[in-house]
Amino acid sequence: MEHLTALELRKTISAGQISCVEAAEEIFQQIDRLDPIIGAYISTYPHQALKNAADIDRRIASGQPVGPLAGIPVAIKDNMCTTFGATTCASKILENFYAPYNATVVEKLLAADAVIVGKANMDEFAMGSSTENSALKTTVNPWDTTRVPGGSSGGPAAAVAAGLCYAALGSDTGGSIRLPAGFCSVVGLKPTYGRVSRYGLVAYGSSLDQIGPITRTVADSALMLNVIAGHDPADSTSIDENVAPLCDYLEKLDEPIEKLRIAIVPHFNAGADRQVQNALYEAIELYKKLGAQVIEVDMPYLDYAIAAYYVIATAEASSNLARYDGVHYGYRSDRARDYIEVYSKSRAEGFGKEVKRRIMLGTYALSSGYYDAYYLKALKVRNLIRGDFARVFQECDCIMMPVSPTTAFKMGEKIDDPLTMYLSDIYTIAANLAGIPAISVPCGFDQNDLPIGVQILTPAFTEDRLLRIARMFEAQTDWHAKKPPIAK
Repeated sequence: MEHLTALELRKTISAGQISCVEAAEEIFQQIDRLDPIIGAYISTYPHQALKNAADIDRRIASGQPVGPLAGIPVAIKDNMCTTFGATTCASKILENFYAPYNATVVEKLLAADAVIVGKANMDEFAMGSSTENSALKTTVNPWDTTRVPGGSSGGPAAAVAAGLCYAALGSDTGGSIRLPAGFCSVVGLKPTYGRVSRYGLVAYGSSLDQIGPITRTVADSALMLNVIAGHDPADSTSIDENVAPLCDYLEKLDEPIEKLRIAIVPHFNAGADRQVQNALYEAIELYKKLGAQVIEVDMPYLDYAIAAYYVIATAEASSNLARYDGVHYGYRSDRARDYIEVYSKSRAEGFGKEVKRRIMLGTYALSSGYYDAYYLKALKVRNLIRGDFARVFQECDCIMMPVSPTTAFKMGEKIDDPLTMYLSDIYTIAANLAGIPAISVPCGFDQNDLPIGVQILTPAFTEDRLLRIARMFEAQTDWHAKKPPIAK
């Protein structure tokens, strides 16, 4: 039962073939069996989840209306505030922090009658590409437990891949949904910036962060997006629906896009491993058989995306993480002798190595004498990258490229080489800089039976088009139906 899709489970519950309580109990049995190996969850809530599931069952039995996610077990990344359980961001500095409110997306899940089973592991403060930076536990890839699940949303992706939930929410600052989705052979959607409320999401890079779904299929991502998308008055970056109207993303999902025009960037794609490139171009060949036209384009400013991103993101992180001072909330050092040491020792002891590195980089980029040379220049490059996308989208419906240069790498392989680790995000970062939607869809396996994903990008607020294009490929393949051996 745990290998059904979310939509299939919804139909099974509606037909009375399984109760919400039984569905939740099966997931917790799977968690008990596999999570000691995989390490996807920081915390789980069986008592609360089963209580909520029983309440949904009662409403179904009495003929009362229920939400679109009624009874579906869902996980959330542990950087989204909840009134139940700690919100840790996988950091020692927030290990015992309990939020006084729910994030907007959490409220929407609960209103849709989702059953939240737990909060999933991540790189500390969402800073990383492997989930090795978590201060609280280690998450491994369900396809090969000697390898990383990707990051920073490695916990949610591993949980979905291993059947430890039916869907999950992650956050994506520079590829943190799409990269682990590609590594774990699941679907990962980063919506347009502003399409989903960030209220209650612990900030890393405020102009880049976006919450999105990780699921087994494109249809499940459309279902989740229907629930979480929309304007939120509590989030000043949330886009008004009069400016960017919402739609039912499931309604026309299976209608192929006629005369689809796909852009590829050959010089940029050439940086990926040969097997990754082969899987990408095999996917593109399938689209051509479906009637798509493929156009080679040049996007010269993509080469500067990594540099621009790590200036902008670290500068914003430096500002956002200044609030963790040992005074207001979170970890406080017991070795401090005065106020200055409360601040310095609490941060030194509470933050991990990668978080400290990015704070230092960002503080340097914003410092007097360097702001114009680094931060301001990075913002100018960001606008040039946006211009590259705008120009291509005038003649094409979407752009296709790899999700990552490689498949999942070995645990510990890159942790001491930050520059190599940062390059894992080379294909995903540009979508965040431009604020456009992007999705990762399973498209094959390498010689080591490790998953490969294809990434599709479309213009801002065209998630309906993006999902339909992704579904065209998924409907012709069975990569998404394969399960990791550990979960069988």
